[in-house]
Amino acid sequence: MLYILLFLSGIGAGFVNVLAGGGSMLTLPILTLLGLDISVANGTNRIGILLQNIIATTNFKKNKAFSVKEGLLLSIPTTIGAIFGTFTVLNIDKHILEKIIGIIFFIMSVFILYKPKVWEEGKKVKKNYPLSFLIFLIIGFYGGFIQAGVGFFLITSLIFIEGNNIIKANALKVFIVLCYTSFSFLIFLLNGKIDILKGTILAFGTMIGAKLGTTTALKSSTKFVRLIVFVMIVISSIRYLL
Repeated sequence: MLYILLFLSGIGAGFVNVLAGGGSMLTLPILTLLGLDISVANGTNRIGILLQNIIATTNFKKNKAFSVKEGLLLSIPTTIGAIFGTFTVLNIDKHILEKIIGIIFFIMSVFILYKPKVWEEGKKVKKNYPLSFLIFLIIGFYGGFIQAGVGFFLITSLIFIEGNNIIKANALKVFIVLCYTSFSFLIFLLNGKIDILKGTILAFGTMIGAKLGTTTALKSSTKFVRLIVFVMIVISSIRYLL
């Protein structure tokens, strides 16, 4: 029953990860229920993330939802940060960080309600490459560290720092996560922190969810996607703070 639940949680995670983020909130608890240590669960979760983003990126690219050049430029600092974050998480207690992230998510959810048009339409920004590099480096570190909720940070930065609307930000987010997860996955694998069987079952679910999520994202209004992001941020904030 737990393996079936893992597969179903993968479908749910793949769907919400493509539309917003926070899918790891569904999968990490199930992986630990299956007897995995949290560090192994964190690594095993990357199989699903990697494969769901291959599916989602392919579909977004087919529909010309983002620029590969922009995605690659932003992936460089994010991947560097993710490599350091992955090595760090192998030897650190995450509880204090989780509380801080919970508070940040709560503030972010209020901000979504306060500035809805910016999220839906994007904004004109003056590019600040050093600031962009630093912010995506930090986000990458967090993504390599724990992954859960990294999509929220990426979407926010892609809108307010890079000037994209929420649909394009979502597509870029998926591509960036795919790039850095490839490296994080390899580091976890080489350090014996991945359960291939459980990760594969999860991945089959996340790929189905990613396909459904991509189709929904491409056909939905920016207002609908913003609402999904808001709901997932609130849920993630509560999960981290409790």
